[in-house]
Order: sequence, then C-alpha cells, then structure tokens
Amino acid sequence: MKIHYLQHVSFEGPGYIETWAKQRGHELTGTHLFNSETLPAPGDIQALVIMGGPMGVYDEQDYPWLKKEKTFIKECINRKKKVLGVCLGAQLIADALGAEVVTLFEKEIGWFPIQWTPSARNHPALDFLPPQQIVVHWHGDMFYRPDGAINLGCSEGCENQGFMLGDYVLGLQFHLEMTQEGLSELIENCRNEINNGQFVQNAEQMLNEGYFEQNHDTMGQLLDRFIQ
Repeated sequence: MKIHYLQHVSFEGPGYIETWAKQRGHELTGTHLFNSETLPAPGDIQALVIMGGPMGVYDEQDYPWLKKEKTFIKECINRKKKVLGVCLGAQLIADALGAEVVTLFEKEIGWFPIQWTPSARNHPALDFLPPQQIVVHWHGDMFYRPDGAINLGCSEGCENQGFMLGDYVLGLQFHLEMTQEGLSELIENCRNEINNGQFVQNAEQMLNEGYFEQNHDTMGQLLDRFIQ
C-alpha cells in the first residue's frame, strides 16, 4: 500500500508508524511542509497520515502552506482515502470537515490516562482497546467532533481525544506513535511550553515513563485494522 505522511516540523516525524510500515512491506513517502516540499496528487496515494506540530490550524498567516494542506486533506477525505491525523493532524482533519478547533484552558503535556469510549471499544477496528490507557500528550488546542463521527476517548484535561468517521477517517489527539527519541527531540525544541500546569509533566518525568512499547503495540494493531 502507498502511504504518505505530512510532516510540519523537523522534530515530529512518523515515529513508530515508519517502523510499522517497513515491517508490513508498505511504501511510505512523506512531504516535509516546513521545507516547502510539494504535495503529491491525491490519486497517487492510498492512505494519508498527518503528523503533529506546534502551530495551530488557524496560523495560515505564519504558515502559508496550511491552506494548501487543508485543501489536500479534504480532497483525500472526499476520495475516501484512509486518512489518519495525530494531534495537529487530527485538528486539521476536524477543521477540513467543518468542526471547530479551540484553545484549551490548560495545556496537556506528558503521560496521562485517556478513557476509550464504549463507541470506540465496540467498533470492529478498535474492539481490542482497553477501557483506559496511559498515552503521551503535547497540545494546547482541542478539536470538536465532526458531524457524523463517533467519539473515541476523553481525558481529565481534554474532553475530546479522538474521533472516527466511517471506516476511513481517524483523528487522535495524543501520540501513540511517539518514540523515546522523538519525545526527547520534542522536549528539546518545545521546552518553553513546559510549565507548572495541572496537566503538564516535567522533562525528566516524561522521559522516564515506560509506556512506549504498550503504545506502539496499540498503534500497530490500530494501523493493521484501520489502514491495512
């Protein structure tokens, strides 16, 4: 399968998604939007993965490529390509589908539990999920659920953690794909966002948590069922 990812900054790549794609024999290509690379034709790919980033969905003045990216995402959705968004990627999908993206009262940064909803755990692609799972977060915005999408999860700090539309659009506010190396790079580049908030851990806490393998297992099963 031809899978293409969109990357917004140098330090937030596909992480474990790349490992999974290689293990399954998929062709994985990417557009580094921060380097002004050209988007592919939607007909040339079968699945789209949209990564995270520190910018917001409405920051088109500072990041002019956001406008073209949103159009590309919407066209892929209209063609019923498999489309997966992570963090900012999920917010961009929500925006493309007409849902609002808002600023949270407090940022959510670090390892915190999410509760998977019954709607998620009863879905054929997601019925392996546990009731609760500790995942890594790094966001200050939140999407609202697009019309027709099911609610997948919530946390104490953010009421909307995921959505799924049909069997071809999936948005996750958190980072199941994150590796320890990727988290180290995120901390190095976005350390200014780490404060004393209720839902913000310090760098040492984040790097010493041991949930990467569990999260990668969840991401692998999710990708097997959703994309494959």
